[in-house]
Amino acid sequence: MQTVRQIAQDIVAREGGFVNDPDDPGGATNYGVTIHTMRRLGLDLTRDGVVDVRDVRALSRDQATDIFVRHYYDRPRIAEMPEALQPSLFDMYVNAGANAVKILQRMLREMGYSVVVDGVIGPQSLEAARDSAAPDPLSLRDAYGVARRNYYFRLADKRPASRKYVRTRAGGKGGWIHRAEAFLSPRYHLSPQQFERRIAAWG
Repeated sequence: MQTVRQIAQDIVAREGGFVNDPDDPGGATNYGVTIHTMRRLGLDLTRDGVVDVRDVRALSRDQATDIFVRHYYDRPRIAEMPEALQPSLFDMYVNAGANAVKILQRMLREMGYSVVVDGVIGPQSLEAARDSAAPDPLSLRDAYGVARRNYYFRLADKRPASRKYVRTRAGGKGGWIHRAEAFLSPRYHLSPQQFERRIAAWG
């Protein structure tokens, strides 16, 4: 398995460089680190007394990697989850914060476990995910990947401005769907026809 730092470096590569998309609630972002995160962490890289877009632009790949490992992997206790699940959960935590854990917790509840959906990895969530009676780790990873993909679809159903992250201009799978399926076994990837049927209502 990759080291956590290698996984973080892959996330940085997927996220790409500086963007400031008005349709993205995260605001100005560089290597996946948002301006809101930098303000929360007090990262005044330009040392001018304020954390603004210039600081986001100044962020380096290594700094982004360090932020992800410390604040999106270590702090939320992803390291304590089953190994096979960690890369997808880590990647989703970078993309959606505590919602990444809520997706997992809702899934575990649907499987019959008594888990509070609070976005925090605590004893209940850890016990359920590690339960020897639970699906094997790869099946758990795949189930999470499907739930994650469905989360993206539901977001786009409700918010048309987000559909460009799910569907390309040419009508194919967008970045969010590729991102979710990168951690799914190939047999669970949507075919082009299945994808088209899922988004048909969008017009």
